[in-house]
Amino acid sequence: MHDNLTLESYNHFRMYGKAPIKIFAGRFSKGLAEKIASELGLELGKSSVVEFHDGEFQPSYDESVRGCMVFIVQSTLPPADNLLELLLMIDAAKRASAYKVIAVIPYYGFARQDRKDRPRVSIGAKLTADLLSAAGVDRVITMDLHADQIQGFFDVPVDHLFCSSLFANYISGLNLPNLTVSAPDMGGSKRVNAYARHLQAELVLCYKLRKKPNVVEEMSIIGDVVGKSVVIIDDMVDTAGTMTFAAHMMKERGAERIRAFATHAVLSGNAVERINNSPIEELVISDSIPLTKESPKIKVLSVAGLFASTIQAVYTNQSISDSFVF
Repeated sequence: MHDNLTLESYNHFRMYGKAPIKIFAGRFSKGLAEKIASELGLELGKSSVVEFHDGEFQPSYDESVRGCMVFIVQSTLPPADNLLELLLMIDAAKRASAYKVIAVIPYYGFARQDRKDRPRVSIGAKLTADLLSAAGVDRVITMDLHADQIQGFFDVPVDHLFCSSLFANYISGLNLPNLTVSAPDMGGSKRVNAYARHLQAELVLCYKLRKKPNVVEEMSIIGDVVGKSVVIIDDMVDTAGTMTFAAHMMKERGAERIRAFATHAVLSGNAVERINNSPIEELVISDSIPLTKESPKIKVLSVAGLFASTIQAVYTNQSISDSFVF
C-alpha cells in the first residue's frame, strides 16, 4: 500500500480542500484497475454499462463524482469499443461535474499510426489524442508509447511511464552469463541501448525489411551472439513474427539462451503458438493488456504498483521522475 493515500491521508486532503480521488475502470482493464486501487488502499469506483441490442452501449457512474479527481483506467486495444468506452466515460465524468478527469491508458492503441509512412493514410495516434481532448480529458498517464513523439500530439499533460524498472530488475535477478541485449528492429535501438548501459551488457541489433504489415521478408543481425545469453526487448509483441524470426536467427548464429521482454502483449492470431515453437525460453510481459491465452513460456509482471505510484504523485503534486530507472 502507498502510505500517502491511506484513509487517514485521504481524509486529510479532503479536510484541507483537496478534491477527493476516485478510480474507475473500463471493462477491458478492470482487473488491472482493481490492483491499482488496492495498491493505493482504495476501492474501485462503482460504474456500469448498459448495452443495447444493436451493439450501442452507455457507461455510467453508480456513485457521485462531483468535485472529485477521477482516474479512469482503460487500455485502448482494438476493437474500437475500448477506446469509445473510455471517451464516453470521460464525457460522463465531465458532465457529472468531476473536478479533473485523468485517463490512465496502460496500452495506448493505434500508436503505430504515428506518421504518414505512405500516401493517403491517417495518423491514428494523433486522431486518438484529439478525440480524448475533445471528450474533456485533463491529463493522460500511459506507458511505453510506440513512439515518444506521440506525447506531442496532446495539448494536455502526458505522464509517459516505462516498464524498464520492472524488466531491468527481473533481468538482473536472473544473473545470466554473457548477457547481451537486443532489439528486434532498428526502431528499438535507443531503448535497448539504455538497457545495455544500465545492465552493463553487450548490444546486438536486428535490421528487418517488411513489404507489408506483420510480415518480415528479410532480417540481418548486427553483432556477435555466439555463446551469449540474449535478451530481446520490445515495446509490444503482436503476431510475434519479428520476435520469433530474430530468435531463430540468433539461435542459428550460436546464441546459447534467448529470452524476450515486451511491455504490451497484443499476441494476436497464432502468436502464442509461434512463441511456444520458437527458441525463446521465456517471454516476460506486463499486464497492460489482459492475457487471454496461457503458455508455460509466458510470465506476467504487474505494472499496478508503477501506475499507483504515478497516480499518487499526480494527486499530491509530486515528481514522478524518481520512478524511472533509466
